[in-house]
Amino acid sequence: MHYFDIHTHRATGNKEVLSIRSFSLTDEGVVLPDGDLIAVGLHPWYATLEKLEPDLQRLRLAARQKHVMMIGECGLDKVRGVPLSDQMMILEKQIALAGELGKPLILHCVRAFAELMAVKDRLKVSVPMVIHGFNKSEELGRQLIDKGFILSFGAAVLKAGSGAAALAQSTDDFFLETDDSDVAIEAFYESVANLKKCYVEDLKARIFASWKKLI
Repeated sequence: MHYFDIHTHRATGNKEVLSIRSFSLTDEGVVLPDGDLIAVGLHPWYATLEKLEPDLQRLRLAARQKHVMMIGECGLDKVRGVPLSDQMMILEKQIALAGELGKPLILHCVRAFAELMAVKDRLKVSVPMVIHGFNKSEELGRQLIDKGFILSFGAAVLKAGSGAAALAQSTDDFFLETDDSDVAIEAFYESVANLKKCYVEDLKARIFASWKKLI
């Protein structure tokens, strides 16, 4: 059974790891690898309304490829990027594309969780929505889970007492990711298996089963 890394920006040569590499198509020069499982989207740090049409055209073409497993990372960020109203329009276009293709979304969210929950309700989003790198409180995490979001934990899950660690310990339907961390995915699995008092192989099977439900 593979270790599954749902969100990373780095290639891995480890044959024991199945990972989803994320690419932002806001850079028209980006070269997508053949064969690797990938996610493609318009990252809220870089996407603009001025470039939206050509960016969306590239995204539509790329997203139809079989090895593109997810749309994103896309989302909302109140700290960086264009105004939130612009980000919302860009996100909604990607939600529509994900619905059209029947592919799950991998979401970036910074200080805009209320807005993200509202857009999910308003658009009645039908595809799975995975929030990557969740590092907020256990209470907020449970609100998101109750709204139908799926959480992915990165470096925060390694910190004792964090909301991510508490949620990983008390829930079962979540993912683990390295994002841009230098820490290997195996370390995340070891840490969470210790939290849950289970074997790493059991955790790998549980997370892979959650992934199969998404696709």
